[in-house]
Amino acid sequence: MHTFAFLIHPIEYDDIFRKLKFLQKVPVGIVKSLMKALPPVKVSKIEGVRSAYAATEGYFIGVPLVSDQMINLPEDFVIKKIIKAGKLAEKLGAEIVGLGAMTSVVGDAGITVSKNLNIAVTTGNSYTVATAIEGTIKAAEMMGKDIKDCNAVVIGATGSIGKVCAEILARDVKELTLVARNRERLKDFAETLMYRTGISPSITSNVDEALINADVVITVTSAVDTVIKPEYLKPGAVVCDVARPRDVSKEVVEKRDDVLVIEGGVVEVPGDVDFHFNFGFPPKTSYACMAETMILAMEGRIENYSLGRDMTVEQVEEIAALAKKHGFKLAGFRSFEKEVPIEKIKEIKMNARRKKLNISTYDMGSV
Repeated sequence: MHTFAFLIHPIEYDDIFRKLKFLQKVPVGIVKSLMKALPPVKVSKIEGVRSAYAATEGYFIGVPLVSDQMINLPEDFVIKKIIKAGKLAEKLGAEIVGLGAMTSVVGDAGITVSKNLNIAVTTGNSYTVATAIEGTIKAAEMMGKDIKDCNAVVIGATGSIGKVCAEILARDVKELTLVARNRERLKDFAETLMYRTGISPSITSNVDEALINADVVITVTSAVDTVIKPEYLKPGAVVCDVARPRDVSKEVVEKRDDVLVIEGGVVEVPGDVDFHFNFGFPPKTSYACMAETMILAMEGRIENYSLGRDMTVEQVEEIAALAKKHGFKLAGFRSFEKEVPIEKIKEIKMNARRKKLNISTYDMGSV
């Protein structure tokens, strides 16, 4: 049986305060200094991951840095902290380590980390893309949309993940719009995509303009600030935010009860899995990036995977096929670290219908 480890870290300071209640009254500045000084730690052992073909077990390793520290602290400091966590994974006997959340974004997306470890490394990005596409299509269906009739938008379309998402979506959607800052790179990719898929996408550097008629949106920029605001989206739009930091402003969820925002899919893990740690997911489910690490261990693919800024459709399809083989499957949706239940999606769908009806009635009345 091959073993794995997966690196996690607190997303927000509230995550720290929930686990370490004695820090709740400590000034945030002191908490930040404490996080910087603490070493990586074994959080829990993961047991019971089993398919019809193989089993695996592993560990959660905690990297004591919050998301804003991952972004704002010197890159070398953060990478060294991640490498130390990888070294702890080695000592625990892990053969492959997955980089969770912001640990997969810092620097060169795992390449430097892998060069400093004696075990395999993955960011989990390939299965993240696979479930993001699958989740977007399923969410659109739940909102009453057939993907073949949808106008789709990919924001950050010239990045490695954006290119793959666009190429996969191009097979199914009615219309496709690509959004990126660099117009020349955008034009070159649009021509390449047309050659590969036969679809002629629209291109723009204006996010607002792109979203006016968007039914489904996948956003994967590397922007530090949010790029999607509440006023940009039409009623009933489905937005899948794969970016870290997030591209979608929290205002979208707070102000638009007629728009569905998801962060890719929740993955059902095969077997009687016990994470021995509550990271806010329903029992026996995980992030796609966690699942990719488990899948590679179960398949005996002890090799670097999903590293760097380059990704291929073939890689995404390969990990999706291995996931299916071992019984990993989409189990639900998340949005801003919370579960999105079916009842909530039905409510959003109803609100979108009402808003569309009101808009239509207003337009008729103004004629």
